[in-house]
Amino acid sequence: QVQLEESGGGLVQPGGSLRLSCAPNGRSSNNRVVGWFRQAPGKEREFVAAIRWSGGTTRYADSLKGRFTISKVTAENRVYLQMNSLEPEDTAVYYCAAAHGLIWSTMARRDEYDYWGPGTQVTVSS
Repeated sequence: QVQLEESGGGLVQPGGSLRLSCAPNGRSSNNRVVGWFRQAPGKEREFVAAIRWSGGTTRYADSLKGRFTISKVTAENRVYLQMNSLEPEDTAVYYCAAAHGLIWSTMARRDEYDYWGPGTQVTVSS
């Protein structure tokens, strides 16, 4: 079992930045992958970014590459999502998720993730 909790969401103006944090607890594994997904009202949950715990391999949604950065701090057991140049279209509930043993080609697949946090709201508005 892996428990996840997101933090760092909130209200930000267009063009601003936010940093989300995810703390995975419980079963530890070198082949763990931690991902970020988001779901806007009336839309499906979509992939944002993911990182492999061992080695730090990352993957991003093509549309977000360059604005969002995923990283991890092993000593803190945390994964961060730095979001810059935020747009109103980025408004969504952001979820942290965890899986084990994913290869790069499957890191963006929502159904491959077994554990999910409750989500944190990000609202981009003036």
